[in-house]
Amino acid sequence: MKLKKINLAVYSIFILGFFFIQSQEKSNNIPLNLNGIKADFVNESYGDHKRNKFDIWLAESEKPTPLVIYIHGGGFSNGDKSNYYNSKQLVRFLEKGISVATINYRFQHHKPFGILASLNDSKRCLQFIRYYAEKYNIDKNKVGVYGASAGAGTSLWIGFSDDMSDPSGSDLILRESTRVSCVGAIATQATYDFFKWPEILNLSEELMLDVNSEKRIAKAFGVKYEEGIDLKSYDKTIKELDFLDKIDKNDPPMFVFNNQKGGIPKNNNQRNHHPLHAKALKEKADKEGLESVVYAPKIGITDSKNIGIVDFFIEKLK
Repeated sequence: MKLKKINLAVYSIFILGFFFIQSQEKSNNIPLNLNGIKADFVNESYGDHKRNKFDIWLAESEKPTPLVIYIHGGGFSNGDKSNYYNSKQLVRFLEKGISVATINYRFQHHKPFGILASLNDSKRCLQFIRYYAEKYNIDKNKVGVYGASAGAGTSLWIGFSDDMSDPSGSDLILRESTRVSCVGAIATQATYDFFKWPEILNLSEELMLDVNSEKRIAKAFGVKYEEGIDLKSYDKTIKELDFLDKIDKNDPPMFVFNNQKGGIPKNNNQRNHHPLHAKALKEKADKEGLESVVYAPKIGITDSKNIGIVDFFIEKLK
């Protein structure tokens, strides 16, 4: 089957419009949470890129506290850490003695190109906070990550990758572990190996032909598009982006919530956040023996714990 006959409109994950994203560049906004409390550290730099910034609210405690890192969505093309300022979840974590960071990362059209650059930025932010754990009064052994859409996929990529630390590297920050205690994903994708999406979403060949997405895939992979390019030949990149395949029983407990309706996806938003993504993650977690709480209520997937993501994280971090 020719590549253009298997490409999906789902690859347009990089299109604007995800409902969680209410604004784009708001880094200059004052980071006040719903209780009117300003972040203890604002626009902390964790790298050289202009978007390598984070804000962090520190829970009141004499002892090091657990930490939750929130990663915003936006298709790796837009969005901002300020999207989380008005989150009720942020306040609840602080009330339970858990510090909270919300982060920015470079977009896929920034050098180096491709979504792996975005993913690696988030990874570095985690390592940066761990390296400066004493400054932020953080217990580096009790860290959870979660996000929405692209931020959800990023969180799962971090959670399911083997430890990506570089113990002998010259950059002391990158010597820090990337393993976390728990991971959460709201409106997530199951993998960024986009060639698996036809099977995951049960889409017919006819529905795979409505968007010429070769350019989008090339952009995601960080390669220059040329007519006739064999994107499947970038197997190393595809393997690295396939966090679904990375799942094993030694990974951190996973919370997933996809609330889209089932059936044939009729637009980009439905394809990108279809509940079958959650189903695929649950099936792989169950197969590998990984603890998970997965909700995709529109297709009948619930969990007997009847627990939300905040309580799930509190249980794993406290």
